Amino acid sequence: MNIYSPQTFAQPDWLELRMALWPHASIESHQNEMMQLVSDQCRFGQFIARDEQHAAIGLIEVSVRSDYVNGTISSPVAFLEGIYVKPSSRGNGVARALVDVAMRWASAKGCSEFASDTSIENRISQEMHIRLGFVETERVVYFKRKIE
Repeated sequence: MNIYSPQTFAQPDWLELRMALWPHASIESHQNEMMQLVSDQCRFGQFIARDEQHAAIGLIEVSVRSDYVNGTISSPVAFLEGIYVKPSSRGNGVARALVDVAMRWASAKGCSEFASDTSIENRISQEMHIRLGFVETERVVYFKRKIE
């Protein structure tokens, strides 16, 4: 397995993996976000895993957050914005390798904590986080109200 960081947003494999992770977003929306990510490499890191045949099999996107991140005590904090491994490559250490690379990147940015979130009903993601060494810090329910 080889893991690299795309230096340009014009990466069809990166777009394909993002669309699998976030299928509700349009191609244009993904491309705009990808341009923002590569233009601010001090704040954003993205890494793609390729298998021995050079096929893209996994993606991780991380950021450095200076605002408060639930469950953390330091700043800045690395935040796992998204992680995806193709179903055929799951269970082979791809996610762990991506997280390890992201943690080295975050450490170089001065972060001592790595945080993430997922929805309460997403048990698969919660289990993956635990297997990758994350610990649950809290559960939050968000509310809103219209101002009229």
